[in-house]
Amino acid sequence: MRQHRSAPYAAASPHSPRSRALSGTVPRLAGSLLLVLAAGASALGVAGSAQARPGSPAAQVRPLGQIVPAPAQVHPAGAPYTLTPSARIRVEGHAGDVHQVGTYLAGLLRPSTGYALPVVDDSGRGSPGGHDIRLSLTSGSAGLGAEGYRLDSGRDGVTVTARTSAGLFHGVQTLRQLLPASVEERTTQHGPWQVAGGIITDVPRYAYRGAMLDVSRHFFTVPQVEKYIDQLALYKINELHLHLSDDQGWRIAITSWPRLAAYGGSTAVGGGTGGSYTKAQYEQIVAYAASRHLEVVPEIDMPSHTNAALASYPQLNCDGVAPPLYTGTEVGFSSLCVPKDVTYTFVDDVIRELAAITPGRYLHIGGDEAHSTSQADYVSFMNRAEAVVQKYGKTVMGWHQITSAAPVDGRVAEYWGYDDTGAAERAQVAAAAKNGTRIVLAPADRSYLDMKYDEDTVLGQDWAGTVEVDRSYDWDPGTYLADAGVPSSAVLGVEAPLWTETIVTNDDIEAMAFPRLPGIAELGWSPEATHDWDTYRVRLAAQGPRMTALGIDFHRSPLVDWPTDG
Repeated sequence: MRQHRSAPYAAASPHSPRSRALSGTVPRLAGSLLLVLAAGASALGVAGSAQARPGSPAAQVRPLGQIVPAPAQVHPAGAPYTLTPSARIRVEGHAGDVHQVGTYLAGLLRPSTGYALPVVDDSGRGSPGGHDIRLSLTSGSAGLGAEGYRLDSGRDGVTVTARTSAGLFHGVQTLRQLLPASVEERTTQHGPWQVAGGIITDVPRYAYRGAMLDVSRHFFTVPQVEKYIDQLALYKINELHLHLSDDQGWRIAITSWPRLAAYGGSTAVGGGTGGSYTKAQYEQIVAYAASRHLEVVPEIDMPSHTNAALASYPQLNCDGVAPPLYTGTEVGFSSLCVPKDVTYTFVDDVIRELAAITPGRYLHIGGDEAHSTSQADYVSFMNRAEAVVQKYGKTVMGWHQITSAAPVDGRVAEYWGYDDTGAAERAQVAAAAKNGTRIVLAPADRSYLDMKYDEDTVLGQDWAGTVEVDRSYDWDPGTYLADAGVPSSAVLGVEAPLWTETIVTNDDIEAMAFPRLPGIAELGWSPEATHDWDTYRVRLAAQGPRMTALGIDFHRSPLVDWPTDG
């Protein structure tokens, strides 16, 4: 998961130069042609038979497929849709779910357009009129699955159709990206507010598309986490993995062990004041994430990465002596006392209380870097910890070292190795995958957002190398572990972890997550045929003005030709 950490504490945002040349890209011609043709056809559809004048509204309409993640199918056709002051957001089906998505969309569009955009019930009869936006939830949307959607855009209106509210929500993110970037501003802007004509039919490649935020090395408040959730939602991320405990801090209140948060959560890397969530605050994060169709995956790392717990309760140590609180960045030195019965009382209590306030399916129990635990003790401990997770109705998730323990039904292993991780370790993961363990891919030298972009990046670390935006994007989850024997069918999805040894503020989060996170999101959502660096970097460049309008302090990678205006 992390390896040795000795990077200095820092709190500045990087905008570092990039000197190395683009390398390691292999064009996927099918995907490239699909997106290029879609963009060209969209432009023709917008302009009609007459050529659009440079700078005219028609010339400025965003091509239908120019979004991130790339849609599965794009069929440009016809005239664009123009949002007008009289437009309504019409909602149909399962009133509560659709109304919530409609209200969310109205909240996005009202500040920048200045339009009223009332959210109204729709009978579902006929096509949209009056330049309305229609959101339709229907069981008849064949082939869209649990998260897919269809977007139809034309002169008379836009309709987003899905089988679930999650699908509608993802369709709204697509609609949002098809509008001018200035729609993200929170003050009234000039239009026109146009969407290219045509049809998008879109479903995700993988069910699990995650981002991890380490709130243990440095604590992040509820509003700070909610801000990140909003940014993740734009790119159709659907899992928020919260790393709630580590050597440097315990961040969630446990009623039966109150000193965990009160004392174990009192500091952070570099000696900061730390912090922790009450159960009510954690539930607030869970509810906010759910409103953006993200599931929260809580992690309590064990048996290592436990110094905050060991410092809080002496009886959890084999010698009965509590170590001091830790504010450094080393790893692998701490371990729960495997032979003690009290250890399993502790594990049961923590998992029971956390499971009770977590409606999501997964509970992550870490399991990485247990350098101070013998292999025999590790296996014994993890076998018992897995059973406790199942006892409280959750699916076991852990870092890929968990595959050395006995398999349990539905288990998910998160692979954080490198491109050149040893054959034996990869073979262990493959054996588990063939035996039913599902794999989430988070290779450290590809998807870890705390890795420096280059040697001049101020924030972050480089123990897995430097990772520019091309490297984080240009790999295929379906084949990444194929040479080790992991079948593509075992891959549940991808995750982009952000460890926070050097990350203190939301600006720091943004500088390291963007623009790499959208690429990981695309790997999780888009068909493999669309994966091509040369076409992706064009679509990513178009995200620059949008991120700027959103106030995201992103890294201006020199590998991307960022536009100088919106």
